[in-house]
Amino acid sequence: MSRQVPVGLGERAYEVVIGPGLIAEAGRRIAPFLSRQRVAVVSDATVWGLHGAALTASLAAAGVTASPIVVPPGEQTKSFEGLAEVIDRLLALELDRGDVVVAFGGGVVGDLAGFAAAIYKRGVDFVQIPTTLLAQVDSSVGGKTAIDTARGKNLVGAFHQPRLVLADLDMLATLPDREMRAGYAEVIKYGLLGDFAFFEWLEANGDKVLAREPGALLHAVARSVEMKAEIVAEDEKEQGRRALLNLGHTFGHALESETGYGEALLHGEAVAAGQALAFRFSAAQGLCSAQDSTRAEAAIAAAGLPTRLDQVTGAPFVAERLVRHMGQDKKAEAGRLTFILARALGDAFVAKQVDAAAVTDFLIAEGAS
Repeated sequence: MSRQVPVGLGERAYEVVIGPGLIAEAGRRIAPFLSRQRVAVVSDATVWGLHGAALTASLAAAGVTASPIVVPPGEQTKSFEGLAEVIDRLLALELDRGDVVVAFGGGVVGDLAGFAAAIYKRGVDFVQIPTTLLAQVDSSVGGKTAIDTARGKNLVGAFHQPRLVLADLDMLATLPDREMRAGYAEVIKYGLLGDFAFFEWLEANGDKVLAREPGALLHAVARSVEMKAEIVAEDEKEQGRRALLNLGHTFGHALESETGYGEALLHGEAVAAGQALAFRFSAAQGLCSAQDSTRAEAAIAAAGLPTRLDQVTGAPFVAERLVRHMGQDKKAEAGRLTFILARALGDAFVAKQVDAAAVTDFLIAEGAS
């Protein structure tokens, strides 16, 4: 009961394997990529404490020695300081350019380990083993790696594709319900941006996904990965269609900046609120129907996710401060704002040169000061 989704990037193509029990297979699946029988495994303290022994045993069964680099959990680890620590540990292990780094954790670990692999000795291979729903359906696929800075999220990074992604659904059994809901925000995103049939399926089956029912979970993760793989193969460096994957992120990243990238607002929660805001802004601009906006918001809220500013810890927000954060967004061009907006459910598009004053007025109407 597993699925394989190819990411078609020519000589850098790789497989995303999705299913239960994949940690037990990790050693034999990773071994073919190794020039010598050792790997550095970057993980956070929570994941390593829960699952480190199982991964180490799997690697050992294939004759591979694991050297763990365990970092603190949380978005704050995705920093220059966190990156420097990982690089220093890789150097201390004397890894060479033929070695492999394994990212074993959620999106923070994947981004941090992937960026470290991209710049360590000008680039070494890495493997993603995502352990959260959000990482399995989004950040582990597509090669975007980055760290945060005081001026914004993911502003320093590189495109560096993994050699393999192992999305073990059994890892989600230990995931807190709040983290599961946060990951679901990225699942529903795929329906909202480009697959109305998938959105309808999630309306009917989202509770089963959140309850971790095996069949529903496999379908939700596999369909999400299929959509991302298709988009990445078409637009690896985010010059066009790949930007659609940022639906909700321009609003969401601004909220994260204002709340300090901490436990007050998880990334997926910010994206959920951002998607609802994007649909309401689209409706306010006459781009999509109020009915579609209401339906999108209802589907997000049904998962227990925030959809309005006053549902986010840290409210009330200042509209001008939020818009200033949006000006630092990676998608902004020549000082003008870029958003992913919607014409309908399942029909998102890239809107460039969005009027900042219109966004400010909208946020004020939404409850910002």
